[in-house]
Amino acid sequence: MTTVDSAPTALRPHAEEDFAEELRALAAADDRPRPPRWRMSPWAVSRYLLGGTLPDGTVISPKYVGPRRVVEVAVSTLATDRALLLLGVPGTAKTWVSEHLAAAVSGDSTLLVQGTAGTAEEAVRYGWNYARLLTSGPSREALVPSPVMRAMSEGVIARVEELTRMPADVQDALITILSEKTLPVPELGQEVQAVRGFNLVATANDRDRGVNELSSALRRRFNTVVLPLPASAEAEVEIVARRVEQLGRSLDLPPLPDGVAEIRRVVTVFRELREGATEDGRTKLKSPSGTLSTAELISVVTGGLALSAHFGDGVLRADDVAAGVVGAVVRDPAADAVVWREYLETVVREREGWKDFYRACREAAA
Repeated sequence: MTTVDSAPTALRPHAEEDFAEELRALAAADDRPRPPRWRMSPWAVSRYLLGGTLPDGTVISPKYVGPRRVVEVAVSTLATDRALLLLGVPGTAKTWVSEHLAAAVSGDSTLLVQGTAGTAEEAVRYGWNYARLLTSGPSREALVPSPVMRAMSEGVIARVEELTRMPADVQDALITILSEKTLPVPELGQEVQAVRGFNLVATANDRDRGVNELSSALRRRFNTVVLPLPASAEAEVEIVARRVEQLGRSLDLPPLPDGVAEIRRVVTVFRELREGATEDGRTKLKSPSGTLSTAELISVVTGGLALSAHFGDGVLRADDVAAGVVGAVVRDPAADAVVWREYLETVVREREGWKDFYRACREAAA
């Protein structure tokens, strides 16, 4: 007979749960001024994202590897009355940064609106419990607050993911909220006023320009911070290794250090194809149609780690990552396959110490 664990472990804990000890240590050591309803000062929020060591020896792991000023501008924006828009190509950690900002500032990253083509205005404003509505008419008891309305009432951070994927009329529901800091409820002749501490973090990616582009009126309500791609191969290796290690722990996969060399090769492939040139700049390359983002890199390496754990010897090798690399590069079977073959034969084949990677990728693409 199978028994069900009464307290299962979450596959992907929220940031405030996964990094609870770090947040507690930072809050305890933080003696700087805090904006209304913030769990810690802007300095401590920045330290939480960028990492460091506290005076008591507590190590704060970096959540974002990139320019310090980007994080400082993002955090300081949330301490003002302007909303924050994190902009960048897919895979630049916009969602990750958004979640950790909300966790550090408010202790709750779950007040989230996920933007899609089908997102309704109720997801931003409010909806109704139709059973109560039909029984007793419009009332506060029948009203179902959106995550944004809850954040306004509680004075905390709300998050909107993929803002430009939402229909334009749904986006514009944010204008009054962000400019007047109120949310009218005309059915009740009332309004919800934002409590001090409320703010909003939205994300959008550069590749979505033209899907549902932001109106100039809405864009003016945001301070836009662009998250760049990792500046160097070593920075990208560090990001991938750290994130895969975190994912691996939650999936009971083997430790990552044995696979760092393989991660470096995959990072090299992604960066060269993304930038259209080899690392030494001597060979120009065609770029595939996909973004080859850091997020895709993490997915490829995590998949390879699972392969090595369950069907190999637990050490990440070329055979484990080859299929993932080919799948990430060849999105368009016609055009991308040509780009990949050319790269494989002219660059990978001739590169010293890459014979195993060349062979594995040839087999994966066959």
